Amino acid sequence: MPELRVHRLPMAHPGDVSALAALLEAGTLRASEIRAVIGKTEGNGGLNDFTRGYFTQSLLLLLSRRTGEAPETLAERIPCVLSGGTEGVLSPHYCVFAVQPGDAAGEGLAIGTAFGPPVAPGDVGHGAQIRRVAATLRAAMRDAGIADPARVRLAQVKSPAGGPGQLLCSVAAGALGVAVGLGEISAAAAEAALLEDPSVFSERASASAGVEVLRDEVVLFGTAAGWGGGLRLAVRPMADALDLGAVQAAFRDVGLAPDPDVPPDQRGRIAAVLAKGEPDRSGRVRGQRHTMLGDTDLEAQRHLRGALGAVIAAVAGDGRIFVSGGAAHQGPPGGGLVAVIARDEGVGA
Repeated sequence: MPELRVHRLPMAHPGDVSALAALLEAGTLRASEIRAVIGKTEGNGGLNDFTRGYFTQSLLLLLSRRTGEAPETLAERIPCVLSGGTEGVLSPHYCVFAVQPGDAAGEGLAIGTAFGPPVAPGDVGHGAQIRRVAATLRAAMRDAGIADPARVRLAQVKSPAGGPGQLLCSVAAGALGVAVGLGEISAAAAEAALLEDPSVFSERASASAGVEVLRDEVVLFGTAAGWGGGLRLAVRPMADALDLGAVQAAFRDVGLAPDPDVPPDQRGRIAAVLAKGEPDRSGRVRGQRHTMLGDTDLEAQRHLRGALGAVIAAVAGDGRIFVSGGAAHQGPPGGGLVAVIARDEGVGA
């Protein structure tokens, strides 16, 4: 039986993969078992954020030395989804998702990955991307052995950013592509809603975009028969960036007991925390004015990542939180979603 394992690792700088190298050297996991990497780098999170590509290059060179495969070949089968910007208490880190042989029976958390076709420059942010991501998501479901979309818990999407002015469109189209792929909405309805109707959203989509990827990449998690590993995943929608209750509920859903934060003796069970958020376009949070959208000194998403990251990290007791801005069509408008992956009690990394 396959077992999903998650290793949450620190980085000393954007090109640091020494923690993963140590695990490979110790035999804790093999390079051939790695299925995906999701992480946070300390860049600005914008189109010119070189830290994402720098980390990806370092990762692929390490795995190339271990497997004998060319970095280009590895890049076509191992999604590396990175979000730039570790404002405030957020800590640069990366989560390595590996599938190892095991003897567990029953049903467990599964992972599936898939890549879409190469995307031409500028071919983002419209109906074609929505349909393309939907098809890629269905391929990831097949890879995970999941037939029923209801069993999908979270789909992490990374799409090409296109040119200036296309980043938000690409993120939004990626999120709606998940909604279409899961059967939550039709492709026609998704195209009509794209950046026009924020009330149309998925509670299982986490989408981002960057210049370092050339095709849509999907990392999907859900429950499937024949998987072990002792992992649970929970996703909760957040009404706004101050939705502490939703964050705590997500941790409780995976068997942890925040009161108000996760007790120190339980924090080692946290395998990954992923969140999407956005500044409320109304200019207010719970009736009070915010200045995130009008600050000409600091980009709005950087404000958001710092604020939301602090809320979530305070509950987790740990700054290794993947917080990505730009949550169009991902959770309620002005809010977003938070996902927690945790190990069952007694299960090691």
